[in-house]
Amino acid sequence: MRIFEFVVERDPETGVLVGYVPGWAGAHTQGGDIDELQQNLREVIEMLLADGEPKLESEFIDVRTIQVA
Repeated sequence: MRIFEFVVERDPETGVLVGYVPGWAGAHTQGGDIDELQQNLREVIEMLLADGEPKLESEFIDVRTIQVA
C-alpha cells in the first residue's frame, strides 16, 4: 500500500476539480466532485505505478497563507 499526497484545485471557468501529485509528471486528473476526483486519480496512479517506481521531481511540503497589505 502506497500513500501519495495530492493537491486539489477548482477550475474557475468550468467548476471542475483538478487534482495532481506534486512533482510527478502525468499524475493528474479531474472530476466533478471530490469522490470522483479521488477515484480518477487512484486509477491514474495505479497505471503509472504499473510502469515502475515513480521518479518524483519535487516533494510536497505544505500550503501556507500570507497576508499582504
